[in-house]
Amino acid sequence: MNKKWAAGAGIALALLISPITQPSLAEAAETKIDNVAHRGASGYAPENTIAAFDKAVEMKADYIEIDVQRSNDGELVVIHDTTVDRTTDGSGPVQSLTYSELRNLDAGSWKGTEFAGEKIPSFDEILDRYHGKVGILIELKAPELYPGIEENVALELKERNLDKPQNEKTIIQSFHFESMKKMNNLLPKVPIGVLTSSRLHTTQQALKEFSTYADYFNPSYTIVTKELVNQVHEEGMKIQSWTVRSQETADFLLEMQVDGIITDYPDYVDPK
Repeated sequence: MNKKWAAGAGIALALLISPITQPSLAEAAETKIDNVAHRGASGYAPENTIAAFDKAVEMKADYIEIDVQRSNDGELVVIHDTTVDRTTDGSGPVQSLTYSELRNLDAGSWKGTEFAGEKIPSFDEILDRYHGKVGILIELKAPELYPGIEENVALELKERNLDKPQNEKTIIQSFHFESMKKMNNLLPKVPIGVLTSSRLHTTQQALKEFSTYADYFNPSYTIVTKELVNQVHEEGMKIQSWTVRSQETADFLLEMQVDGIITDYPDYVDPK
């Protein structure tokens, strides 16, 4: 049973009472599915920029998903790739560039001239601008490249009292499971998610192991089945799936009754 919810608000008890009860169609329609804007509303604005995150808030997403790495001089920055080549006018690994060098790059023009001049945001900039306005799903990107990044992230959250459950919605996730075990130890009250696209991680034994330190099991939609959703719930975890780039995929995940959908297009999940 999940390490944070087992003693929580009766979720585990509800699972024990009716672990395989299926909701009616009407109940399913009323079930709240979190709408998570992947790198912001990245279908409409350049990913991991203020423009994309502002658009996600405008579209009433429940969460923004961000990718966190670290500059050569120790600043936490929000960018997906481990190099800047694809989404900026610069080149080279993120970890080889200083914060000033990263901030001087144009992170918007590749998406359209109207986004020229968009910057790579800092992690603290995102926390200060959006906490209290929208949930924040924080992905540690390639943490093995950045020794100590877990402590860096934990410190920024603690400074803003975002390490306590009564504060605004914050989740931390990664494909790197050992990093998430470490984050769970550093921030035991903050929900932890594990990311995967491998069916090897969907066995009962694997899910049970994840549930000892994670609150969310977040797989690629390509491996989602109704059975997997039920198994994740039976282990006391929630399931958020990625990455939705079509209405068809959104509709599939809605039908599977996942707990959250991570999407480039928030309007595919919850038209407003």
